[in-house]
Amino acid sequence: MKKKRRLKKKVLYFLIGFIILVILIFSGIKYIKYINSNPYKLKKLGYSEEQTEIILNLKDKYIEEILKMDFNKNYTKFMKEEYFLFKNLNQYVEYYNKNKKDKISHIISIVNTKANNEWYNEDTVKNTDMSKGDLILVNKFNQLKENYTPEDIVTISNYYSYADNSIVKKVYEAYKNMWYAAKEEDLTLIVTSSYRDYKTQETLWNQYADRNGEKWADSVSARAGFSEHQTGLTLDIVTYNTIMNDFENTDEFKWLQKNAHKYGFILRYPKDKEDITGYAYESWHYRYVGVDVATSIHEKNITFDEYYAYYIEGDL
Repeated sequence: MKKKRRLKKKVLYFLIGFIILVILIFSGIKYIKYINSNPYKLKKLGYSEEQTEIILNLKDKYIEEILKMDFNKNYTKFMKEEYFLFKNLNQYVEYYNKNKKDKISHIISIVNTKANNEWYNEDTVKNTDMSKGDLILVNKFNQLKENYTPEDIVTISNYYSYADNSIVKKVYEAYKNMWYAAKEEDLTLIVTSSYRDYKTQETLWNQYADRNGEKWADSVSARAGFSEHQTGLTLDIVTYNTIMNDFENTDEFKWLQKNAHKYGFILRYPKDKEDITGYAYESWHYRYVGVDVATSIHEKNITFDEYYAYYIEGDL
């Protein structure tokens, strides 16, 4: 009996020891996994649980980049914003350090659109990516070649426009559809300016500069090669007996605000976005981008510059 009891005790001790060993092994494996996990590494760098959760929502390749960088308490302020682009992280922080009273969302818009740089800066200016079709970006950092002329330019009938206006055929058809829709509500649209070639834009900008100086000219007109009018995708729209600066007070303007996107047009230079677009507010300047993109821009209440930076270029 005593031998049986001793045997049972030995078996029991062995089982207990085995269980403890298994627990230790699994605990060790779990610990090794933990100290090699991203949450642990981020904690060791100095990030709080809340900051860690924000970082862990990033793509794996960006988390790996963060782990290689020194701790910065300001990183996560930008990461949780809607239009955050990882490629611009350091620029966000640099801009923030100089403009701490600015809203984080505004800083992201400024940096994404390169508006933290000097207009027409030769270090940031590049040729427009013509592969984007109707969504090509032309602004103070993206230029068209002097000899660029869009295909399918057609003359706009004086029924819809003042004399000597032309535009890309696709845009013309969209504009006429919009014109008739407005007419059904007893509203009349009229094109006052449209496609301009490089030389025409150069002459116009020089006239503005001679009148009030280059700084003022840059706020109201594009330099040659940097004008959307050269794309053949842009129309300046007003109504009869109204000058441009008064157009926003008309029923036609109010109608366009509600309906232009349905026909593929956006207000290109909206109010209170001057520091992003680089131009003073123009209630008459409409750019064709197609119905889907125009609707998205309308719903998100952003500029085409912001849309392009986030949805077209993205983190490339």
